[in-house]
Amino acid sequence: MGTARHLLAGLLAGAIGLPGGASAQDGKLPAASPLPIEGEMPSLAGAGLWLNTPPLTTAGLRGKVVLVDFWTYSCINWLRTLPHVRAWADRYKGQGLVVIGVHSPEFAFEKNVDNIRQAVKDMRVDYPVAVDSEHTVWRAFGNQYWPAIYLVDAQGRIRHHHFGEGGYERIERVIQQLLAEAGLGAGDGKLVTADARGAEIAADWEHLRSPETYIGRARAERFASRGGGTPGKPAVHAFPERFRLNDWALSGDWTRQGEFAALNAPGGRIAYRFYARDLHLVMGPAARGTAVRFRVLIDGQAPRGDHGIDVDEQGMGSVTAQRLYQLVRQKGRIAERQFEIEFLDPGVEAFVFTFG
Repeated sequence: MGTARHLLAGLLAGAIGLPGGASAQDGKLPAASPLPIEGEMPSLAGAGLWLNTPPLTTAGLRGKVVLVDFWTYSCINWLRTLPHVRAWADRYKGQGLVVIGVHSPEFAFEKNVDNIRQAVKDMRVDYPVAVDSEHTVWRAFGNQYWPAIYLVDAQGRIRHHHFGEGGYERIERVIQQLLAEAGLGAGDGKLVTADARGAEIAADWEHLRSPETYIGRARAERFASRGGGTPGKPAVHAFPERFRLNDWALSGDWTRQGEFAALNAPGGRIAYRFYARDLHLVMGPAARGTAVRFRVLIDGQAPRGDHGIDVDEQGMGSVTAQRLYQLVRQKGRIAERQFEIEFLDPGVEAFVFTFG
């Protein structure tokens, strides 16, 4: 479900990441351009649960400008848009903007309400969240992407949409325009300053040459392991003699399921030949409440200053929850590197590599 959608999000970010229009620094509201009517806002009734708010309805939102943000909490493309969405929710909530995050999961573990609640807390998502685990709201909007933003005017009509990262100035200018149209005010025309932290920081698109890569056998590409046996059954894998750029492989006793690869014995490893500033891996313990220790190497050495936020300088870390882990953030020159992670305990499930 996600491969093309996430890939397109990345391509869109690279293509349209530089906003057009007036400078973000000039403090002047540019002349409003006509906005098309793209249809009526669909029903939100399919949400199975609401967080941070009582249930919201399209009828109850009339008179407000609404930003609908489709997300799933392990998606790096969405995570890098979050600082902007948070800032808009904070800046314009007193002027009539309602931000709604529709959480439509990609992986089965993202349907777990406890996981969603923890992500909402950890990621400082304070605005209303519709839990859309059956993708009912997703289908009502005809949506296909993470992240996706739809802007709805005070009359309940969709007036603008944006897929992928980037385009932040344009989105905020449309928010201001819709607020002005509704007579709710649009402020002084200045734009927000996003507070991006850790994995939320924008990708280094200039040096990003490695694509999102799934580990589960249903969508795996560029898998280079030797051995492996029957899909869905425990099997011993081995690294190839040579990795090409964007090749990846398993070593050790793994079971490759549709969405993930599960480690059956200590000492299992995953390697990836990558070219990017950041490397992330979505993973989690197979048994809730357990921890799986790991060690990261870059070109056979401890990462030192190039470690990610979930790893120390020696490359040590622990998998304690089902989420995205940032394992590498290079501080110096970006080049083709060999990443390797060794798990010191069994019981990890690894889902997807993403880069930034």
